[in-house]
Amino acid sequence: MTVYRFPKDFFWGSASSGPQTEGRFNNDGKGDNIWDYWYRQEPDKFFNQVGPDKASYGYIHYKEDIQLMKKTGHNSFRTSIQWSRLIPDGVGSINQKAVAFYNDFIDELIANGIEPFINLYHFDMPVALQEEGGWLSRKTIDAYVYFAQTCFQLFGDRVKYWFTHNEPIVPAEGGYLYQFHYPNEQNLKHAVQVAFNEALASARAIEKYHQTQDGKIGIILNVTPTYPRDKNNPEDVKAASIADAFFNRSFLDPAIKGQFPKDLVTIIKELDMIPHHTAADLEVISKNTIDFLGVNYYQPRRVQAKEKAIGKTANQPMPEDYFDYYDMPGKKMNPYRGWEIYEKGIYDIMITIRDDYGNIPCFISENGMGVEGEERYVNKDGQIEDDYRIEFIKGHLRYLHQAIEEGANCLGYHLWTFMDNWSWTNAYKNRYGLIAVNLDKQGERTIKKSGYFFKELSKYNGFED
Repeated sequence: MTVYRFPKDFFWGSASSGPQTEGRFNNDGKGDNIWDYWYRQEPDKFFNQVGPDKASYGYIHYKEDIQLMKKTGHNSFRTSIQWSRLIPDGVGSINQKAVAFYNDFIDELIANGIEPFINLYHFDMPVALQEEGGWLSRKTIDAYVYFAQTCFQLFGDRVKYWFTHNEPIVPAEGGYLYQFHYPNEQNLKHAVQVAFNEALASARAIEKYHQTQDGKIGIILNVTPTYPRDKNNPEDVKAASIADAFFNRSFLDPAIKGQFPKDLVTIIKELDMIPHHTAADLEVISKNTIDFLGVNYYQPRRVQAKEKAIGKTANQPMPEDYFDYYDMPGKKMNPYRGWEIYEKGIYDIMITIRDDYGNIPCFISENGMGVEGEERYVNKDGQIEDDYRIEFIKGHLRYLHQAIEEGANCLGYHLWTFMDNWSWTNAYKNRYGLIAVNLDKQGERTIKKSGYFFKELSKYNGFED
């Protein structure tokens, strides 16, 4: 039997976001964000036409939810403050109903021994700002800094762990390259500008935080380890390095090192796509790096050298002009999400952070398994027996434990997610939660088998095999 024990005061919990859990209710004062708008325009793009207004009813069930967190062993929980709920137009007047809600939510977490981890931006751009360009506009950077300062002033006396963005690569790639987020463009030049503006906004928020607060502030990055098809083939290795620069180091480097990766800058210069910026912007990014890194890990990226010559055109260059994806035979898959399950990836990320990023304090901020049709696994007592999720968690924790034993400075593990929640255009197609949510019964909650497992995991600060 092998015993996996984690460091003292390890953070056990889960992650979610305001737009994915809160929902919308009459007279709640929330303004429209891009998801509210897009759903009204094209409801057919959303699985079963379920929109963000049905997002798990967390706005009215939060006290029950926090009791369920306690029952499933949480000592910490990450969510986000919805920009469009707190400041309905992105700038201007503050929604006092939102202030009361978030105050009560935070107080309730603390009263139940659950450390609040609060993220600021989780893909929920207020429509009024999107109409002026969204992250393409410097006005949005200024508005975001105002939003961040407002949050720090309102809640910073109790919240000691803040995060500027969740997965900032996603608004760039989803909204401006691969068309799975609004505004559905395919324009690498715009994607580069969006990424730069997000990095600058993050640094400016960090600067404001350190001027007035005494907690920790970081960023949540989806770090997808990139593996070459053949590590002994220089062309495959080069292709993997370029993919890593586009999708990982583009945010890791400025967040932790205060500068952008040189190989990526070289490519962007060759494409004549250097984003609009000033020398002062670069100084702000250089001087205002993170205290604490959140790592979201779901799957690896496997890459090979281009089999054909680079096919970019003057109008539509793409990152994939520099590499091809490699479909590795025999890989383990989650067939519902279409993602490879590769547990060792979590170890490789931790070692990279240890060796290449100064072993900055970090935690696993998301890791999870989405499964469609979980009602197939309901037992006679009405509980979902999600043994596959328990094995998924254990498999990743074994490798995380090994990385910590080898010196990785990892302080916690947050599962995605606490309860089944709304997931953008996928809505509730794939369920990730420790808690099942029944939308037909106003969001009725039921603990899954994995929820009871997680309680034991937290109680014993580890598990045995």
